[in-house]
Amino acid sequence: MTTVIKNGTVYQNGHLIKADVLIDGQKIKAIGTDLEGEETIDASGMIVSPGLVDVHVHYRDPGQTYKEDIKTGSQAAARGGFTTVGAMPNVTPVPNTAELMEKMVRENQKKGLVHILQYGPVTKDETTDIIPDYAELKKAGAFALSNDGHGVQSAQTMYLAMQKAKENNLIIAAHAQDDSLFNKGIVNEGIAAEKLDLPPVTELAETTQIARDLLLAQKTGVHYHICHVSTKTGVELVRLAKARGIKVTCEVAPHHILLTDSDIPEDDPYFKMNPPLRSKEDQAALLVGMLDGTIDLIATDHAPHAKAEKQGSMREAAFGITGSETAFSTLYTKFVKEEKVFTLEQLLSLLTDKPATVFGIKSAGLLAPGENADIAIFDIEHQKEIKEEDFKSKGVNTPFTGQKVYGETVMTFVDGKVVYQRGTK
Repeated sequence: MTTVIKNGTVYQNGHLIKADVLIDGQKIKAIGTDLEGEETIDASGMIVSPGLVDVHVHYRDPGQTYKEDIKTGSQAAARGGFTTVGAMPNVTPVPNTAELMEKMVRENQKKGLVHILQYGPVTKDETTDIIPDYAELKKAGAFALSNDGHGVQSAQTMYLAMQKAKENNLIIAAHAQDDSLFNKGIVNEGIAAEKLDLPPVTELAETTQIARDLLLAQKTGVHYHICHVSTKTGVELVRLAKARGIKVTCEVAPHHILLTDSDIPEDDPYFKMNPPLRSKEDQAALLVGMLDGTIDLIATDHAPHAKAEKQGSMREAAFGITGSETAFSTLYTKFVKEEKVFTLEQLLSLLTDKPATVFGIKSAGLLAPGENADIAIFDIEHQKEIKEEDFKSKGVNTPFTGQKVYGETVMTFVDGKVVYQRGTK
């Protein structure tokens, strides 16, 4: 069966071109003009992109499936135009062993609608100082390591973990957080903490651990990746480290560039995430870091929770915001269409080829003949309201509900198969 996507604007090799894309089975057969197939999809006025790549999602499966599971998480990814994701290991049980990792990889492949890559933990259960057998985890299918949700508190433990990760050619993707400085905070130290009388989180909780880890990464030579960098100082540290030749990369989450702590209107748990929303000065530094290449990619930190966990006061509610289904449209609307901070090509690169390159994910983030037909089609001409009832995720915990945006996903292909189509259940 051959399918041709015609009349669209195609993102290929960093450029937008008018072209047709011919799909034959699981692969892209050709990209060009006047292509013909057994089935035709008219993409007039739409963007045809490589499937987006998100290296930071939480699927809560196994053990916390009332929040999300592999099926619903991957459905949400597909609706957002993502075809490859990296799932964090903060599940129950944590995949500390080869046996548990193999089981998770099997379930991801069996139940997922998109390509799901699985992280292994940096330390056993993510909160101890015991380092698992990285070689066995990698052999069982782990593509990288992370304790996301938890910073590694002991410098000695992180030093040993980096040495072992380097030996096994594994990336450590770190949630930089010194718990003693985080000190059970709720919102960023600043305007919201003062206005709402909520426990503050100092930026030092993030930045001191980034500084520590960069020195350890320099010593060990490991590829150190910083999850959801959120502070001006964090960006400055990464910029300095890159200039000194340290092998460091980092990501930014959509909510940290779309919102600041001054946007928190009241004690609303949908604005509670970790790291917290920062200041306007931090937001500006993040945008500069994205434009000058200090920040390598965008990752959503998709963190679904049950409604009951995101009600009441921020003091008791869970940290986390969903992102898979809102990332492209909110970012496109604000930063490309309205404020013109980025070009569309820059935004697509941060969501496709750059994450694939940083994490060495083959056949992801690009459109080319012979490659997997992982493709997303976006409607950038028509406005759409973000509504809870449209979500595929079990989690609806986002403050973006009710916003009117452009860039709705029309169709998503994985290995040439349609896994999401607008207007279908």
